Amino acid sequence: MLQSRALLIALILLFSTTVPEVHSKAIFEKDRRDWMVIPDAIAAYIHEAVNKVSPRVAQLLVDAAQTQPVVVTRNFLIKETTKLSILAEQLIEKIKNLWYTKVLGY
Repeated sequence: MLQSRALLIALILLFSTTVPEVHSKAIFEKDRRDWMVIPDAIAAYIHEAVNKVSPRVAQLLVDAAQTQPVVVTRNFLIKETTKLSILAEQLIEKIKNLWYTKVLGY
């Protein structure tokens, strides 16, 4: 039971950063490549809810989010999702270009 709780906390915190950083980002900002904003916001809401019940547990969550394995994994995911986002933007631009030149004849 304790291991499953620890695993759940680790998964929740996998995408989290420090709480002030999460609140400084807009969730639905146009032209935003950072796909990690939504999981960060969810982690912040969970942290706030836990903090209202037990500040000690909330501090434990923050400390767990800043451990080396969580930070390394999160940085890896950020780097890879940024690459995917750039490729998706390039694909959309190519599709737009084809649409305007081949289909519409501009």
